[in-house]
Amino acid sequence: MHRRPDGSWDKTRLPSRHVTEGPARAPHRSYYYAMGLGSREIEQPFVGVASCWNEAAPCNTALMRQAHAAGEGVKAAGGTPREFCTITVTDGLAMGHEGMRSSLVSREVIADSVELTMRGHSYDALVGVAGCDKSLPGMMMAMLRLNVPSVFLYGGSILPGRLDDRDLTVQDVFEAVGQFSAGKITAERLCQVEQHACPGEGACGGQFTANTMALVSEAIGLALPLSSALPAAYLDRDQYARASGEAVMRLIERNIRPRDICTRQAFENAAVVVAATGGSTNGGLHLPAMAHECGVEFTLRDFAEICARTPYIADLKPGGRFVAKDMGEAGGAPMLLKTLLAGGHLHGDCMTVTGKTLAENVADVVWRDDQEVIRPVSSPLSPTGGVVGLWGSLAPDGAIVKVAGLKHTQHRGPARVFDGEDACFAAVERREYQEGEVLVIRYEGPKGGPGMREMLSTTAALYGQGVENIALITDGRFSGATRGLCVGHVGPEAAVGGPIALVKDGDIITIDAEAGTLELEVDPIELEHRAHELAKEEPRPINYGSGAIWKFVQGVGPAYAGAVTHPGFAGERHVYADI
Repeated sequence: MHRRPDGSWDKTRLPSRHVTEGPARAPHRSYYYAMGLGSREIEQPFVGVASCWNEAAPCNTALMRQAHAAGEGVKAAGGTPREFCTITVTDGLAMGHEGMRSSLVSREVIADSVELTMRGHSYDALVGVAGCDKSLPGMMMAMLRLNVPSVFLYGGSILPGRLDDRDLTVQDVFEAVGQFSAGKITAERLCQVEQHACPGEGACGGQFTANTMALVSEAIGLALPLSSALPAAYLDRDQYARASGEAVMRLIERNIRPRDICTRQAFENAAVVVAATGGSTNGGLHLPAMAHECGVEFTLRDFAEICARTPYIADLKPGGRFVAKDMGEAGGAPMLLKTLLAGGHLHGDCMTVTGKTLAENVADVVWRDDQEVIRPVSSPLSPTGGVVGLWGSLAPDGAIVKVAGLKHTQHRGPARVFDGEDACFAAVERREYQEGEVLVIRYEGPKGGPGMREMLSTTAALYGQGVENIALITDGRFSGATRGLCVGHVGPEAAVGGPIALVKDGDIITIDAEAGTLELEVDPIELEHRAHELAKEEPRPINYGSGAIWKFVQGVGPAYAGAVTHPGFAGERHVYADI
């Protein structure tokens, strides 16, 4: 569409014409000459190559290398790459303290900063490279918001650590903290675990949020097939980066945009993959947020309904045996997608960044009997997905629980209530709880937390202490590494007067992941009385009266709709790609 018969580029409908075309743009072009570009490069499409590189954590340290390789791919295909970085907040480091309040906020900042860089400099297309949890959905949200031709690239997982002839992930370190507090391991053993769990570059190796959303990027059609498979430390990953740069140039030529790819059916495919791999409950938060950017109706209930009819077939940590490296060696997303498609669980006619449909992409994939990671749909680990939605008197807007590998899926017990995670973690460390209880952590939702913190420090400590007959519920979030009967995203959250704000110590709570229910066994008249008394109280203060987290609180919506902070597609007045 944008190529002339002689092979040159026609930029009359590309955003970069605003900074490169005509006499009035001579000052703008002078900046490009200053950076070593020639007239030919200035006349080509400008492709933003955004990465979330930083030295905060190993999840992100390999991203700059891959962004450079993506830029080389853009150049080889006749485009002009423009690299830039955005932030990342890495959950493994933010976990268990005030830093975790920045995590979900960072997803919005990533999307916003990529949008502003693209808008401000009038780039024509986008390759986005991301590695850690919120950076993956944040980057894809920007692609859907801008709707310029885009390709997503995952930076790759970490290789598994090894200790005593078994694989380790960072989850083992968090759980070792609980084992140490319970006197089950020595300080020396804890030190051994922490020193061996993370051997180098890459995102957490289990089917936690990063690897969940990496598989989503392939399933939803925004990433090249198999591009999420190789670990970050493997330099062969750079070939996928170069191919991503070349692919985005073909998308410009054909004018294939993210909203052509991410249809309602594509979001359904993405949810199927989360369920089939026992993926992170955060998928139920990020998919609605991505859908919000492009006008697709897709909430927690839609996500949960798809999970309920999807077989759980990938035996991945934390509920299973294998890590992301094993998944890649077993055939990665293409093998998984081919299996699910053959079983009738996917829409095969969805367009992808290859310019082909999902079904066409996996047409030549052959099932391999020499691997144990991915099961046939005819022989699943369980007949329904690894993630379940719950509704009931305690969660009218819904909640979510990961059941992959979980035997304890039903629980009825008295509540022990904590206003905030810190109080609960301290109680768990002191073992101030009884088996059979339901630990309730509230005022950790998007508004009330603020920031909807993850609770891995607490849940891992419980698991490490060896407690099984206990449940935990929160209006906050759980890490993709969380295991045990842990219910998150309870809505409405406590800060807006949801029923979780009315729970008192000793109230009986019933969780039934098989029936999909979460009930507070308190007389409705008593609850009305409690709500009336709560309304008389001053609103619970938060410790953030300014800055980015304060701004997040002002605009953030409910978790079931993605905890988004702006009107999205519904408020759109123009599409950036058409300026």
